[in-house]
Amino acid sequence: MAEALVIVESPAKARTLKKFLGRKYRVESSMGHVRDLPKSNLGVDIDDDFKPQYEVIETRQKVVDKLTSEVEKVERILVATDPDREGEAIGWHLAEVLGKGKPVMRVAFNEITKHAVEQALGTPTVIDTKRVDAQQARRILDRLMGYRLSPLLWDKVRRGLSAGRVQSVALRIVCEREEAIEAFKPREYWVVSAELEGPQPPPFTARLKKKDGAAFEPANVDEWKAIETACKEASWSVTSVEKKQRKRNPQPPFTTSKFQQEASRRLRMPVRKAMQVAQALYEGKSVGDRGQIGLITYMRTDSTRISDLALTAVREHVEKRHGKDFLPDKPNSFRTKKGAQDAHEAIRPTYMDLPPEKLATYLKRDELSVYTMIWRRFVASQMKPALFDETIVEATAEGHVFEAKGSVLAFPGFLKLYTDANQDEDDDSEEGKFPVLEVGQDLKLHELQGEQKWTQPPPRFTEATLVKELEENGIGRPSTYASILSTLAQREYTVIREGKFHPTELGKLVTELLVTSFGDLLDVGYTARLEAELDEIAEGQRDWIQSLGKFNGKFVADLEKAQVEMRNVKAEAIETDEKCDECSSMMLLRWGRFGRFLACSNYPECKHTREQDDDDAPTFDEDCIYCSNLRYDAGEDGSRRESS
Repeated sequence: MAEALVIVESPAKARTLKKFLGRKYRVESSMGHVRDLPKSNLGVDIDDDFKPQYEVIETRQKVVDKLTSEVEKVERILVATDPDREGEAIGWHLAEVLGKGKPVMRVAFNEITKHAVEQALGTPTVIDTKRVDAQQARRILDRLMGYRLSPLLWDKVRRGLSAGRVQSVALRIVCEREEAIEAFKPREYWVVSAELEGPQPPPFTARLKKKDGAAFEPANVDEWKAIETACKEASWSVTSVEKKQRKRNPQPPFTTSKFQQEASRRLRMPVRKAMQVAQALYEGKSVGDRGQIGLITYMRTDSTRISDLALTAVREHVEKRHGKDFLPDKPNSFRTKKGAQDAHEAIRPTYMDLPPEKLATYLKRDELSVYTMIWRRFVASQMKPALFDETIVEATAEGHVFEAKGSVLAFPGFLKLYTDANQDEDDDSEEGKFPVLEVGQDLKLHELQGEQKWTQPPPRFTEATLVKELEENGIGRPSTYASILSTLAQREYTVIREGKFHPTELGKLVTELLVTSFGDLLDVGYTARLEAELDEIAEGQRDWIQSLGKFNGKFVADLEKAQVEMRNVKAEAIETDEKCDECSSMMLLRWGRFGRFLACSNYPECKHTREQDDDDAPTFDEDCIYCSNLRYDAGEDGSRRESS
């Protein structure tokens, strides 16, 4: 008889673990969650302290039967699900279903390597019920809101719509950005630049910064012309020269949200796909004679922490590969953001003897791209800063101060290996040669130019910037971002054009209705506070039942009011200037089961209808990660991860 049954979530992870474990361990996968709330009803007894009514998921019954059979062949059960709250909850469900009469222990590892696995197996713990409570509270919160809000939308708008605690807040953020864009009024301004030359070449360009000692920017053509008149015939001279060495420090290794943002910017990879690829690299790939091995650490993390063992390995790699000049005297350390769970390390490679070039023949293109990005970011994080020799010159003519910046890379440091996709956005220094100048020197004006510009509205969200917005506002958790974004597209609340989120008319309508009736519950700040409460539950500082009761009391009051006061869009008919093709009566714009449509105002005498042309109707691409038929277990707000 084997000593223990080790249960993981995916077959790929199981295959990797089998490579490290001997005959005394049997390894099986649960294929993700094995129990959940029922689909057909609320599944939560509100009157009995929100007791959940779990049942085995229909598609997992065969898995449960097989695991039950395997349990009879071992002495104990080791739950080795992912090292996060959801993994803890999956382990608890497995223990509830399988652990009758057999001891159940918890093992967790941040990386699937022989050392990490053996260490975890040697120090098993118990399932952390506080973390289970936090995940259970999240699941019930989503069910309480989603299962009661969605039918309200079906009644008021059309069937098939959904709403959720986090999903609807994310949609609100997108819609409010669109409102800001539509309300934006551009302001004219002028950029004035002068091409100047000192006693020695080369010429350089300076921009107007001040007038009569105060910051100044021409607001119209008249102000530009006045500057042109004053400066063209004026004497120009150098009034300030500042030389300094600027240091650019390396970025920390990836957290989940930073990884998602960088994959979107650098690789043009949808967030959901990036997480799928990272999951595959974590669970294990076949690498020649080494067999199935995990290539990166766990990819759901909010920590920048690195283990001492990994720090030693990466520093040895930097010195060997790039030389002592690139190795800092002591390891670089990075602050983890306030409120981070810090449960496990940052995302990093597991083997420093496997640089990307050694894996080129074993990984698919997307896998190699993601691995290379993670590898380079991690190694660069433990290299010296880059140094720039920077010169800032001020040139003055008739009280107008122009500024020029020149920057030359003096030492590449970590930039030899990695630069963030957006790291240079705010750097307006000109690279290359810059003339030697001294205060008091006369300058020659070659050309004075004025360029009319207009202020721009706030930009629409890309995947990267929306993930950043959610993270900065404490909305959801990094492991939920991919599902949140895909749900917005799948529900036809948003469309993506040229990489930007545009709310559809349906998305705007749903947001308007929900914010009018549930504005406090869908407030960004309130949603962030709920996330903080879930953190406190996980830490044992708050009772999950009390938190649910507080939320539900407010929600029920708002729901009862909304059922009476929310606009009944189904019953509304908006007049249009279009005529019926059959009877020439005016057509009315209505909402129906499949969206907006035009209907004859002469109904029921004339029953003619036709589709409404909708410029923002979603179009589906077979290759799109959002449009393909992905297999995943989704909560009401898309907060559940994909099945393995």
